[in-house]
Amino acid sequence: MAQLWGGRFTKETDQLVYNFNASISFDRKFYKQDIRGSIAHVTMLAASGILTDAERDLIIEGLNGILTDVENGVLEISSKYEDIHSFVEANLIDRIGDTGKKLHTGRSRNDQVALDMKLYVRDEITELKELVKHLLTTLHGMMKEHIDTYMPGFTHLQKAQPITLAHHLGAYMEMFKRDYERLCDIYDRMNFCPLGSGALAGTTYPLDRELTASLLDFSGPTLNSMDSVADRDYCIELLSALSTIMMHLSRFSEEIIIWNSNEYRFVELDDSYSTGSSIMPQKKNPDIAELVRGKTGRVYGALISLLTTMKGIPLAYNKDMQEDKEFTFDAIDTVKGCIALFTGMISSMAVNKKNMEASAKNGFTNATDAADYLVNHGVPFRDAHGIVGQLVLLCIEKDISLDELPLSEYKKISPVFEEDIYTAISMKECVQKRNTLGAPGPNAIKKVIDINEAYLAGLQ
Repeated sequence: MAQLWGGRFTKETDQLVYNFNASISFDRKFYKQDIRGSIAHVTMLAASGILTDAERDLIIEGLNGILTDVENGVLEISSKYEDIHSFVEANLIDRIGDTGKKLHTGRSRNDQVALDMKLYVRDEITELKELVKHLLTTLHGMMKEHIDTYMPGFTHLQKAQPITLAHHLGAYMEMFKRDYERLCDIYDRMNFCPLGSGALAGTTYPLDRELTASLLDFSGPTLNSMDSVADRDYCIELLSALSTIMMHLSRFSEEIIIWNSNEYRFVELDDSYSTGSSIMPQKKNPDIAELVRGKTGRVYGALISLLTTMKGIPLAYNKDMQEDKEFTFDAIDTVKGCIALFTGMISSMAVNKKNMEASAKNGFTNATDAADYLVNHGVPFRDAHGIVGQLVLLCIEKDISLDELPLSEYKKISPVFEEDIYTAISMKECVQKRNTLGAPGPNAIKKVIDINEAYLAGLQ
């Protein structure tokens, strides 16, 4: 058992205790970040006169050799090491001798793991932003394609008013734009370097923490050594942001599942994003959408688990905090997979424009426009509301839409109606009249598309 702390102890750690305490099974993900942090640390130590240039160069050469051998599969990160830090340091000492023992000068595993976690999370946020950006670009392209694709808008899962698919997709565009901004905010807020904080109270060595921070592309060093090693707010913030992303993906997935059903047939999912039944040959199941919806709870669980872990921990570092990694790693991997698969699913699905428009007509989504027609001809709105309610009831009895009701029937209920009522309640007219910013009308949608075009062009 490779340990860095044996001097105080007279007995070997029990194997079960050692295994329970070890983190190598999951923090092996940190090997790049750990080596990068160590290279910056020894560079700073040499610049501060704590190491010689020759010692720095020898250590950096050894660290780069370890990195190359791990990536080439020559060197295995095995469970005989307690954690990734002991793996790197032990192998460094094996390769370059006693000089390798100077690597840890002015550093604790507490500030080292805090650094590794920040570097890892920062790298993952960059990848997550790219995935969200690709999703936004996909939605943007679909919006441009479906400005005139009419469909029902819903409240309470009841058909309400006619909109367009571009308008509906635009709602999710706004959600995922906020998600992107949240990831940017978290990156900026967490981007301060904890290395040099020691175990909790800094160090007596004359470390140049500003230099270390600069070498690792941080905005600067953290300002309190206790907070530096005890802070996992950025993990909680990320898990919260990931939970929100999953909530948005899950809501959208639920709609895709409904739209893909036999009753709606608004969309048809591509074969590559669907599965069949083992006994029912006619089935084409929206499994990807269902799994995205299901995995949302998994990400929520990671957030609640970490919040619960952190809620009773006194300052500064405590071993409980080792539990942050598996929660965060799993949530990140889950969300990355879900965004990528969801983007592929929606970009490849076929849209049935005819069914969407027919559903809007048959659901009386133009009833409000019929009432507005009466209001524009001098009928008080409350009276107009009642008149159109009678018309809807009549259409239900005859199993027809408002578009199909003869003018004579309209006039029986209100003589105000004329032939132009059919133009007023057409799907095209109902949508095109709504051109306030944010509405589904073509002028409004095109203005939003231009705004989104500029937004996407300006993303980091």
